[in-house]
Amino acid sequence: MRLLAFSDVHCDLDACAALVAAGAGADLVIGAGDFAQRHEGLEETMAALSPLEDKAVYIPGNNETADALRAATSAMVLHGTAAEVVGLRIFGLGCAVPPLPPLPWGSFDMEEAEAATLLQKAEGADILVSHSPPKGIADEMQGRGSIGSEAVRAAAMAFQPRLLVCGHVHDCWGQTGEIGLTHVRNLGPTVNWFEL
Repeated sequence: MRLLAFSDVHCDLDACAALVAAGAGADLVIGAGDFAQRHEGLEETMAALSPLEDKAVYIPGNNETADALRAATSAMVLHGTAAEVVGLRIFGLGCAVPPLPPLPWGSFDMEEAEAATLLQKAEGADILVSHSPPKGIADEMQGRGSIGSEAVRAAAMAFQPRLLVCGHVHDCWGQTGEIGLTHVRNLGPTVNWFEL
């Protein structure tokens, strides 16, 4: 099974076009959040990605809400929920976890305790899709240090999904790591292939 995954396109229509072209060869496409830019441009971005909708699973980032994403695409949207897709159990958690410092445009954020409660439903997942990286892996933001999620890391340690894909921290796009048997990758807006 060929999986194409990406994150953080932030309204980049050229990146969307490259993902659509590559997606023709994918069995499953995962988008790990931040399709919009500060809650703007979501409709145009999702229209550009629309050829992927029938095989895509998306989660919201902190630049769009789950409700806004659901309204802008017919693709499956997960947020604190799991689904069986092409024989795989996929759990998705959007938002910035932990919350970012207050921003004037209203980042879509979640506290660690709420994330930990939602992540209990990730048990048995083959793939954990989180907008925020797990604490300590691909989560170093210039000037702020490690901003990853303790709750996401704990869920990966407890449930050991085969794959944890994330985004959010642009400085770490392409970085990988391991949590036990779980492979972790901070995706970024380029084509990332996985064979499962």
